[in-house]
Amino acid sequence: MGKYDSEILAYALRNAIEYGSTEAANVLPKLFQHGLKKEEIKEVMPDIEKIVTKVNSMSLDERRKLYVDFSKLVKERVEKERDLAELPDAGDKMVFRLAPFPSGALHIGNAKTYLLNALYAEKYKAKTILVFDDTIGSEEKQPIKEAYNLIKEGFDWLDVKYDKKIIYKSDRLGTYYKYAEKLIDTGKAYVCHCSQEVLRKNRANGIECACRQFPADIQMARWKDMLTANEGEAVLRIKTSMSDPNPAFRDRVLFRISEREHPRVGKQYRVWPTLEMTWAIDDHLLGITHIIRGNDLMIETDMEKFIWDIFGWKHPVCIHTGLVRIEGLGAKISKSKAQQEIKSGEFKGWDDPRAWTMQSLRRRGFYPDAIREFVKEIGLNKQDITIPIEALYSINRKMVDFEANRYYFVANPVKIKIEEKPKIEVVDIPLHPDKKELRHVKIGEIYVSGDDLGKFGGQEARLLHLFNVKLGEDVTFTSLDNKEVPKIQWVSDYVPAKILAPDGSWIEGYAENAVKRLTKGDVLQFERFGFVRFDGMKKQGNDEIYEFWFAHK
Repeated sequence: MGKYDSEILAYALRNAIEYGSTEAANVLPKLFQHGLKKEEIKEVMPDIEKIVTKVNSMSLDERRKLYVDFSKLVKERVEKERDLAELPDAGDKMVFRLAPFPSGALHIGNAKTYLLNALYAEKYKAKTILVFDDTIGSEEKQPIKEAYNLIKEGFDWLDVKYDKKIIYKSDRLGTYYKYAEKLIDTGKAYVCHCSQEVLRKNRANGIECACRQFPADIQMARWKDMLTANEGEAVLRIKTSMSDPNPAFRDRVLFRISEREHPRVGKQYRVWPTLEMTWAIDDHLLGITHIIRGNDLMIETDMEKFIWDIFGWKHPVCIHTGLVRIEGLGAKISKSKAQQEIKSGEFKGWDDPRAWTMQSLRRRGFYPDAIREFVKEIGLNKQDITIPIEALYSINRKMVDFEANRYYFVANPVKIKIEEKPKIEVVDIPLHPDKKELRHVKIGEIYVSGDDLGKFGGQEARLLHLFNVKLGEDVTFTSLDNKEVPKIQWVSDYVPAKILAPDGSWIEGYAENAVKRLTKGDVLQFERFGFVRFDGMKKQGNDEIYEFWFAHK
């Protein structure tokens, strides 16, 4: 028996009794009240899925009888105030930096590290500098013009406060050349014409490259020649120990030639610095005191420290965090990948829900504070961790729930004829369970989801806020009493609607007529379906279709 099986069963039963079925996404957040730790999520998810499947297969009577024994485990969540762990060498005049590479919009994966820097800057009332890491990049990962505004747009939506003066590395090539020449003058760097194959052999065998032996004046002349050489003919390398335990650290590249056009400076420069070269210089010149970055950049940090020591500069505090893998996104996310899928037409744009960018999350109806809280709860994870996307959904759900008015939507609508139903012309339904305002729904022909007909066929069910029926080939009215029976969605006075799902597909159906009063951008809940954002009414031929973007359940 699993550690949390009793608690899982308690919440699964409660949800299934109230709503007719339950889902793992609705059970998982409740377990944090019972001591579930983030690192246990992956381990406990199979137990949740197994128990949810079992509960969904039970009859209503079976659920009720079993729930008596487990109901005491259900409790309201007690919120604890969370705060970020303290940083070393915290004090006055701390300076952080955000260093995005402009190959696309911020997405839920890379925004984590940037936002963590920003949250710490807020905690310590520190300065934050936005520095576009727009070196030339590689063939696979290139900067693009529209990414600059997309990234700023994402930071602004997240309410990230950064210095008014934005730094662009593509404007600082002269500064990087100046320090490259200082390294050459002091005998710490050299121009190399060797092939990659020769270099790999030298590194593996700990042999110094022949190009390394020339004196500083000849190296400087070779550097000047490099500025007009062809792509691939030369690189500038730093001199490290060829017996370093890490072969990748031996004589790393500081500058290479690229003849590609840059989106900001065109072909003004042909020799471009590597990431560690630019940051070794800029972290000192910009006065950066604290750097929070991923474990995947540890060798870059080591190279920065190596260069700082050459110049005798004080080291900023460097803090590395583990990789955060978010389960449930449906695909691997990356700016470069999204860039290609937008070019090919597979994605609708940078706000396509499959891109998981800040633009797409905003359009789906997420609150920026939910993203901030999600990152805050992760904090400075030292180890690689896996977190389900349901954790973000849970945070956003709590924030949006009180603001989101309720409406009805039916996917795959099927008209039902109800025998001997009471004559009701209008039913008053709460616009929100915690508000007094009502919406007045006209009753005519009634539609329900074909999926509900299949799921609850032969059972008594309640048409939400209306009356009870027995579902089958013939649907019969049973009573007006609000019994503890499965509750299903319905529409009567309706408009055609469709909802864009996170996988990019459209869910078509009918929404109640009251959605005509919505304003584009409104976030609402389609009861028994999930939270959505209204994206406006669109014309399709002579038809008017009301479009929504799905956020989460």
